[in-house]
Amino acid sequence: MSENAMDPAELSQSTEPSPSTTTKRTWKDIFWTVLQPTIAMGAPLLVAVTLLSGVWAEEDRMLFALVMIFLPIPLFVWAERRWGRSDWKLKPSELAEDGFWLAMGAFLWAPLITDMYRTPLSEGFRAIRDRTFLELSIEPTTVLGLFGAVIFIRICTAFPYYWLHRVQHEVLFWWRMHATHHHITKMSFLRGDRTHPLEYLALSLGRVMVLAFIGASDEVIAVSVAFGMWTGKFNHSNLPLKTLPVYDWIFATAPQHHVHHSLNRRQSDSNYGCYIILWDRVFGTYCGDTTNDVKQTGAGKAVPLSIKEQLMLAFYPNKRLVDL
Repeated sequence: MSENAMDPAELSQSTEPSPSTTTKRTWKDIFWTVLQPTIAMGAPLLVAVTLLSGVWAEEDRMLFALVMIFLPIPLFVWAERRWGRSDWKLKPSELAEDGFWLAMGAFLWAPLITDMYRTPLSEGFRAIRDRTFLELSIEPTTVLGLFGAVIFIRICTAFPYYWLHRVQHEVLFWWRMHATHHHITKMSFLRGDRTHPLEYLALSLGRVMVLAFIGASDEVIAVSVAFGMWTGKFNHSNLPLKTLPVYDWIFATAPQHHVHHSLNRRQSDSNYGCYIILWDRVFGTYCGDTTNDVKQTGAGKAVPLSIKEQLMLAFYPNKRLVDL
């Protein structure tokens, strides 16, 4: 053995990770595994406690909506810059573009369609319900009852959402209104708001119908919005989140939704549930790949499109739509 050669025992000792390194890596994995479930469940639970305690008056509903929309923004911007995947980090111009889609969704399209507000659509469905034998009403008065009602409603509303979303991927006519959302070449928390106005009609219709027919109270809707806001932001975020077993049997997680945004058709034509993954498991469209298996996100040629092009996608001829 040469003078500079290392003894085999010393070599083994030097290459074996120290306990502190192993522990550090393990705790890091645990953190990224429990972060999403903790906040996605904790935020609506906090809202439920606040609502039933009487802290928020009726006139504070809009303030609540604004807080739930804007509170995650500075947190996610900082976290993505700190821990995000390098090839998905956004330029200032891309952040500004995402701000446009957020504003359009929050202040123009969402008030007309979604379950955040009492809309003409939902009132119409309520009128139909009131003229039938149905006498449904979900108005829980306890925190656990309110939280449980929201989970039940989310699972119910996810059923029509799943099928509408799946049809958009399988039928070209319906894909044209969904293509805007998939023409994103980087994942980021605001990318979930990149939605064509026609898609708000298509994907929100089932949710509005279910909420109207079952007579969900304003408190139920508010807690449901809190869950949807945080889950949607996490699932589109550029963070090294991991999937928590058991939780991911029912609730959609970031790695599952990153797979849905893959350029690979086998991956993108799966995991249709953005908030609830249960129906994908039931109907055989679940894909167990992870974020590490997603090499590129986007659709078509995976080329970034201008805001004008994204708004016009729904009206392009079939050939031009497919060739983009």
